[in-house]
Amino acid sequence: MLLENQSAVIHGGGGAIGGAVARAFAREGARVFLAGRTLSRLDTVANAIRAAGGQAESARLDVLDSDAVERHADAVAAQAGGIDVALNAIGIAHVQGTPLADLSLADYELPITTYTRANFLTAKAAARHMAARGAGVILTLSTPGARLPGPGYLGNCVASAAVEALSRHLAGELGARGVRVVCLRPHAIPEAAAMGSHTRAVFAPLAERAGLTVDQMLAGAASGTLLKRLPTLDQVANTAVFLASRHAGAITGTVANLSAGFLVD
Repeated sequence: MLLENQSAVIHGGGGAIGGAVARAFAREGARVFLAGRTLSRLDTVANAIRAAGGQAESARLDVLDSDAVERHADAVAAQAGGIDVALNAIGIAHVQGTPLADLSLADYELPITTYTRANFLTAKAAARHMAARGAGVILTLSTPGARLPGPGYLGNCVASAAVEALSRHLAGELGARGVRVVCLRPHAIPEAAAMGSHTRAVFAPLAERAGLTVDQMLAGAASGTLLKRLPTLDQVANTAVFLASRHAGAITGTVANLSAGFLVD
């Protein structure tokens, strides 16, 4: 197993991507600690992991609360003997599709302030324990919006670009302490939208303006990729497993492009 005897903290572990990664980590031998706002969703993932023979615990946590994030990291490290992997997979509903002239400052700022604050706090809390042991992997999550010219994606674009920039800087700052940092950048995932996650809430207004259903809009997005399809949750989760494992030991400070060729590096 690729992550045997490792401990992994997943913020947003009750969401579509966070839950998929948690299940994949547990399948590969990791002890998984799920954290997020909605305990019932975290418990659903944790129960599924335990039913499959894995190890998982869940805790309600406001990822924007600095003290709470630090306390949670300390508790996990004390219980598990350290933190080997940390993933921030939180998701929030935010405005997309509104042109600049109609976009409020509050709607523009929301994804930027939320995602940058959350990733800073969770990375800082995990890095403190990883650096003390001289090893660890921090995984972040962005979107193709980081490199996508609008119209209508301004807040998402800046937020995703900021998370990628933060990841690169963290890799530079923490590399000498043995900590790797990699950002995953998947395109829209139809399964996530089907699960009623924040993805559908974000895409619904866009689809409505175009006179389409969300499913029709996603089908159009798939046709715009080189592979003529969108990534699956399993593909994102398995990539996260690889990046967290020793097999990716030379990979840091980069973005894993999971856009199915929508973006080409």
